[in-house]
Amino acid sequence: MEKDQTLKKGLLPRHVQFIALAGMIGTGIFKGSSDTLNIAGPSVVIAYLLGGLLLFIVMTALAEMAIVYPNLNVQHLVYKAFGFHISFIVGWLYWINWIVVTVVEILAAGSFLKYWFPTVPLWLLSLLCMVLIVGMNLFQVKYYGEIEFWFAGIKIFALIAFILLGFGILFGIIPSNIDDPFSNYTAHGGFFPYGIGGMLSAFLVVMFSYGGAELIGVAVTETKDAEKVLPKVIKGTMWRVILFYMLPILIICGLMPWNQVTGEDSPFVQVLSITGLPGAAHIMNFVLITAVLSAANSGIYATSRTLYSMAQNGEAPKRFLKISKQGIPINCITVTAICILFGVFLAYMTPDRVISYLMTIPGFTIILLWTSICLAQLKLRSQYKEKPYFQVKWFPYTTIVATVSLLVIFFSFIFNKKNMIGSTVCLVILALLTIFSFMNKNRKEKSDKNNKDKVESP
Repeated sequence: MEKDQTLKKGLLPRHVQFIALAGMIGTGIFKGSSDTLNIAGPSVVIAYLLGGLLLFIVMTALAEMAIVYPNLNVQHLVYKAFGFHISFIVGWLYWINWIVVTVVEILAAGSFLKYWFPTVPLWLLSLLCMVLIVGMNLFQVKYYGEIEFWFAGIKIFALIAFILLGFGILFGIIPSNIDDPFSNYTAHGGFFPYGIGGMLSAFLVVMFSYGGAELIGVAVTETKDAEKVLPKVIKGTMWRVILFYMLPILIICGLMPWNQVTGEDSPFVQVLSITGLPGAAHIMNFVLITAVLSAANSGIYATSRTLYSMAQNGEAPKRFLKISKQGIPINCITVTAICILFGVFLAYMTPDRVISYLMTIPGFTIILLWTSICLAQLKLRSQYKEKPYFQVKWFPYTTIVATVSLLVIFFSFIFNKKNMIGSTVCLVILALLTIFSFMNKNRKEKSDKNNKDKVESP
């Protein structure tokens, strides 16, 4: 029956707004900020700002297309613009991206739990987190949206509290053990300790951090009044970038020397530990756990809905179209859970380096996804029956600049020896997906021809 093949529209406007935030605020800022600080020092805030400008253009292009083509998500839009091959590659690439992201978030949750349970192995703590998050996604989408709303609410409140507390300490309003915090911005090699090159090198983790904001383009098919909701969410993108990325990084660099960020614990917990405020580090660690579990929650949603969309387009097996009584793609969630379980196994094999290695891969895939969104808008704009009320300003120059910038970032990292592992994995995945796209295209054409012959036969 048709209703069994349709996802329920259970997401409310407030759910979508917080899902967009939830995808952006996770391991990338709470854990990945230690990596970016070690790569670029305080100058990493400029990388976050430039990345935020690219994000804004991509999100605006996505919202414009979503308004013109209601009920089409990112996967459908790419298919409409470029057909089967590109859609197949982008869809599976995005699915792999979110599988890796979800694994990273769950492993990060396990690593934060080790702050309280140092003797328990990372893989076991991560496994418990996985069971919790997968269970949450087995409910109706409106309950997922509600859980994500409160998850995201906790981390947003905590970030705002951290910012207020940090500025209070920086300006001497709140007493602490830190003397002359502003000297940390210019000491230890200055604001650009590794020059402009160091700042640019941090872009890959920055892209990983921002990846997830485009999740609203996946959620659009389950959103009520999407054409009214999306523009409001997009318009707030830049202030979110400034509020939730740039300000916390500036505070961390002021309250402790950037070269003392270890990466073992979150920089947020490190900062609150050295301030001497009683209980602050434990409260922040609790918030960090809810934050990364929230991002993992979004990851399972993204992977399952992307797989469902690909099954609709014939790019994935039809068995992934199965919808449970709760209106969720049950087979898609099951496959996602199995893949995450493999990620937990990696934590068992290499607990020390697994998170750092995995974080480089989504940076590549997010750049490719954002590029495909920009190219899709460039292709589809001329096909609009009427111009939408919300659109990219100074088109096509804005979209072209964003596309070229993303491609320059992509190729600069591909040929960077420091990213050898991530580059190799990304290129191998791209090559395999290209081959599989042609194999599946031929299989799909044969299947369509057989079905047509059966219908026409007397």
